[in-house]
Amino acid sequence: MAILLAGLCLSGPAFAKHAKEHQEGPGICPQPRQTVTAPDEFLQLKNPLTATPQNVLAGQTLFQVDAKPSPCRLCHGISGDGLGIMFHQVQPKPRNFTCYQTMGDLPDGQLFWIIKNGSPGTAMPSFNYLEDDQVWQLILYLRSFSKKE
Repeated sequence: MAILLAGLCLSGPAFAKHAKEHQEGPGICPQPRQTVTAPDEFLQLKNPLTATPQNVLAGQTLFQVDAKPSPCRLCHGISGDGLGIMFHQVQPKPRNFTCYQTMGDLPDGQLFWIIKNGSPGTAMPSFNYLEDDQVWQLILYLRSFSKKE
């Protein structure tokens, strides 16, 4: 069996290793981080968009396909669990968006700031070319991964 991701075909040992990680369960949860805190003016921001199907789909499209320099899924995984195909190449490990203990208290403004500016000390690049509404749509999609249990 093989899987095609971003034009890359995972098969053989690479596929087996990636599949095993997903069978073992979701990524790290809770996920303690030492991410730089956004400036106060960003921390106060709330997502102005509602989670309509159109907005969530637009965020999903960015996450899965359209974001540059690479789609978010390559690091964060197709299901947002932090187990993307780049999981083993980056340190610290990518954020697990499925973990409510990690995501529940994370302000929208912090996510907005990190997406726009990147996260120093991690592999998270800046996506400063995205329009603000695109970032908010992406945040709506990220929030769809974690639900309070």
